[in-house]
Amino acid sequence: MSSREKTKVVLLACGSFNPITNMHLRMFELARDHLEDTGRYRVVKGIISPVGDSYKKKGLIEACHRLEMARLATQNSDWITVDDWESQQTEWVETAKVVRHHAELISSENNNDDVDTVRCGKRRKLEQNTIICQSSSYINTKEDTPHLNLLCGADVLESFGVPNLWKPEDIEEIVGRYGVACITRCGSDPEKFINQSDVLYKHRKNIYMVREWVTNEISATHVRRALRRGQSVLYLLPDPVVRYIQEHSLYSAESEQMNADAILAPFQKYTSTN
Repeated sequence: MSSREKTKVVLLACGSFNPITNMHLRMFELARDHLEDTGRYRVVKGIISPVGDSYKKKGLIEACHRLEMARLATQNSDWITVDDWESQQTEWVETAKVVRHHAELISSENNNDDVDTVRCGKRRKLEQNTIICQSSSYINTKEDTPHLNLLCGADVLESFGVPNLWKPEDIEEIVGRYGVACITRCGSDPEKFINQSDVLYKHRKNIYMVREWVTNEISATHVRRALRRGQSVLYLLPDPVVRYIQEHSLYSAESEQMNADAILAPFQKYTSTN
């Protein structure tokens, strides 16, 4: 299968990134390798979308810091970018809406490419009185529009079963319409969870299980704990992120108590509507 026949894929990771770790970045590399090894996909972009402050998660520091750390972490990547749309919303945005937003952007960008290509061809034809774009390989069609996958860890997949954390229709949309690339973790059994969930089992072919054989259990929670205790986090985070945390004195006992008395945004929203 040629590169043009392969389905283009964009990987979108939504989360706290509090702070972003090497494991967060590693997830993108693992998912890209797995999808491209099937011979059916070509991963063209990765997007990191930090959640907004209104998510109200305990210990969640300001989005401006989490965004900047994510940008510093990806500054040398030629395919992973950081998007601030979700974090800049005044209210918490459901993950399904974030996925939908980026899918619409991708489609819009592809359609703009179509228009530009056609205009370019017409202009050259008028100027040179010849047909420039004779081959269809020069024209982006809707079939070329990259497909969006939600990139997550097995813990996120299993959180679909937590009452009032996700709307059933959002799970259906994310898994059924877009698909999920799920990175397994030591001790998790996502295949069992998929088998136990009717909606996930229904769309099991849209869930790509990515195994990390070189296990790496870096977690942001453990990193914050080490920082509170004045311990080194070198080699757990990208060096520019470590420097940023030090320069801004982030992650202390006080910051870990942020939102300690708050109710997580989805629980506020979904419990009140039941």
